[in-house]
Amino acid sequence: MNEHTGRDGVAVVRLMLEQFRSYPSLRLEVDPRPVVLTGPNGAGKTNILEALSFLAPGRGLRRARLEDVARREAGTDAPWAVAARLELAGGSLDVGTGREPGSERRTVRIAGEPAKSQAALAEAVSLVWLTPAMDRLFGEGAGGRRRFLDRLVLGLDPAHARRSAAYEHAMRERARLLAEGRRDDAWLAALEARMAREGVAIAGARVEWAGRLDGACRERVGPFPAAEVTVEGVIEGWMGEMSEDDAGARFAAALAENRARDAAAGGASLGPHKSDLVLRHADRGLAVAQCSTGEQKAVLVRLLLAQARVRTAARDQAPLLLLDEVVAHLDAERRAALFDELAALPGQSWMTGTDASLFAPLGARAQMFRLDAGALTPV
Repeated sequence: MNEHTGRDGVAVVRLMLEQFRSYPSLRLEVDPRPVVLTGPNGAGKTNILEALSFLAPGRGLRRARLEDVARREAGTDAPWAVAARLELAGGSLDVGTGREPGSERRTVRIAGEPAKSQAALAEAVSLVWLTPAMDRLFGEGAGGRRRFLDRLVLGLDPAHARRSAAYEHAMRERARLLAEGRRDDAWLAALEARMAREGVAIAGARVEWAGRLDGACRERVGPFPAAEVTVEGVIEGWMGEMSEDDAGARFAAALAENRARDAAAGGASLGPHKSDLVLRHADRGLAVAQCSTGEQKAVLVRLLLAQARVRTAARDQAPLLLLDEVVAHLDAERRAALFDELAALPGQSWMTGTDASLFAPLGARAQMFRLDAGALTPV
């Protein structure tokens, strides 16, 4: 139980970094209240949030390659490590991840024991993050929105990472066979069956998540607008018309029929890798892409708050929130409402910003640190 909220949540109470980005080493101990990191650009604020984001499967909030994460002065092949002590409802848990010298994969340790894969992290802790790059989420291609969507689904369903990896592996193998002109029908059919099985499961998880989040987003939270959430995609559309088995059979048949076209295109023309996340500003009846920058940010924040509540209800444990430059483009009323929501959530939040005065309304509800050239000072 989180003593600062009275409810079950996840909090990082100790964070240690070694040779990570701008930090030769760092040890930071905090309590479960929200954490605010302020300082000038380039001081290392986002690096700390990125380190925390590696407590989830994947490439972190910057989608960085392993060799790019090591401190530059140490060299691209240098090892790096992130370790955290989590405070959970049932007690504390030590989690660590990093890269060993010459390794192409990052290792994971949970409670001192090596984990088989990164997927084990999703079982240990749930994370949600918001970065300045995501302010462009609705004006760019569908790929970024799909990644955002799948991160949210992963917080509700840790098996989503395994399914996505299996689907992408089968899709790459099929593309390689088609490109080489090796028309082994039995082999291709096996790969297409796996794509269909995993792809339908991916689409089903997305549809389920979107339905839950849509319900949570339709109500206004203070000055934050209500939003409508849907997933657009051929496979997701089939899920509303037929059983999962029938959708899988239809998908497999379509893949077999499209082999010649996919061979020429160098990929699969149909599948959940083509789907898109669609958000609408419910109050104005507009697609979020058509709204102002401030309104887009307000809808994103509304989506994040809804996701935190949906995850808490689904997993009986609130996620850890990582919010980089979160107050940018928010007016004073929305900043105050956001701080009230974050202070009331059972999960811990970590925020960054260049102007410490914008976080003053949090008062004693948060713990503040000043960063300057890598030096961390409590405020």
